[in-house]
Parts: sequence; structure tokens; C-alpha cells
Amino acid sequence: MEIDINKLQELIDGSDNIVFFGGAGVSTESGIKDFRSVDGLYHMKFKYPPETMLSHSFYVTHKEEFFDFYKDKLLECTCGADPAKPNAAHLALAKLEEIGKLKAVITQNIDGLHQAAGSKTVYELHGSVLRNYCESCGKSFEASYLYKADGVPKCDKCGGDIKPDVVLYEEGLDNTTMTNAIMAISQADMLIIGGTSLVVYPAAGLIDYYRGKKLVLINYDATARDSVADYSIHGKIGEIFSQLKIG
Repeated sequence: MEIDINKLQELIDGSDNIVFFGGAGVSTESGIKDFRSVDGLYHMKFKYPPETMLSHSFYVTHKEEFFDFYKDKLLECTCGADPAKPNAAHLALAKLEEIGKLKAVITQNIDGLHQAAGSKTVYELHGSVLRNYCESCGKSFEASYLYKADGVPKCDKCGGDIKPDVVLYEEGLDNTTMTNAIMAISQADMLIIGGTSLVVYPAAGLIDYYRGKKLVLINYDATARDSVADYSIHGKIGEIFSQLKIG
């Protein structure tokens, strides 16, 4: 069922336990490339497929090449000369939380833009580029430390390799984060899913834990799960959220 902005506004105004579940499309309007769109990372030409370079086994066996790709494609938008900033979607969600309507943001993104916008309860299914740790002694490091490092980033305390706290291919999701996300969705009176094609599992399966009747799916392109949504909107999520009156 298609939905207009006025109906979306009405649904939000009539809800007080909203959960938002978002993917890469939430951050594309901030200038961060997604993976699967026509101009996304998966359609670019590299020595190895991006899925390979972002895998656990590649990290272990080709660490220098991993960090070359990671710093250029994933850290540049955070630590480069023109870092990405929260867009209208991030800001609207933070405002909804501030006024007590939104209870949680569940995100597949690793860019930290929800927190930068002011969101407090954020479940990061795939980790965050902002958290990094020494594999030997556990010391934490900011993303800028990795970005400025030559080759494989080394711990300044013990000399161990520093690993980003992101979930690579072949790695499992954090159990506590998943449990919290499932609990939030199962208790929500409204679930808004935005900027995700809902093809990456197990994250995409979270939609099945929602038991309410206000499932809104917002994505630029149609998804395979549009048919199970109570309402859907096709468009840029930042532009859509910018039209809402919040607070």
C-alpha cells in the first residue's frame, strides 16, 4: 500500500513506541556510498571483489590490502578533508527520540552518523568505524589513528595490530546487539524501515519480529518485502523526513 507524507505524519503522531531500522540508503544523502546501487561499491572495479576485501579471511591473509581499501573507501568519508555529516533523516530520528516517540534506532551502517545527530539508543548491527581495538592488548583507538597510519595500523602501547570494530563477511553479529534489536522491534507499535533493500541476512530477518500494524517501508527502489509492509514510500528518505513536523 502506497502512503503519502500526510499519512506518515498521522501514523507518527499517533504512535509513542516507534523503532527505526535503517540501512545504507539513510547515509547516501550524506555523501556516503552504499554497496548495491548502480554507483555503489559493489559495481566498482577493484583487484578483488569488495565482498572479498571486506571478509575476515582477507583481513587475516591480506592485511595491508585490506587497510588500503578500508581507509580509502570506508574511512575517507569519516576522517577525510570533507567528513560526512548527518542529513535530515538522521536529525529527524534524533528529534523523535528527544520528544519520546522513538525508542530505538537499529542500523546496518557503521558511520556513526545517528549518534552524531544526537540519537542515544542506537543498535549498530555491523559495528562502527569509530571503534577500533588492539588485537593483542585491547587498547582502544579512534578512527583518525587508523586513517593516518601507514600500512597496517599498530598499537602504540604493545605494537599489536589494530582491528576495526566492524562486522566483516564471515563474522557473526553481536548477540547482545541482536537481542536488544529484536526486543525493541517486538515491542514497537510502529516500525519504520528505511534505506535498506532488505537482502542482507540475518539483519533483514528482523522485520519478522514486528507484530504491529504500522509497518512503514521507505526506500528509493522497491524491495522484495514491500508486499508485507502496511505502507510504503519510494523516494529519498532524507527528503521524506524533511517534510515531517516533529515536536
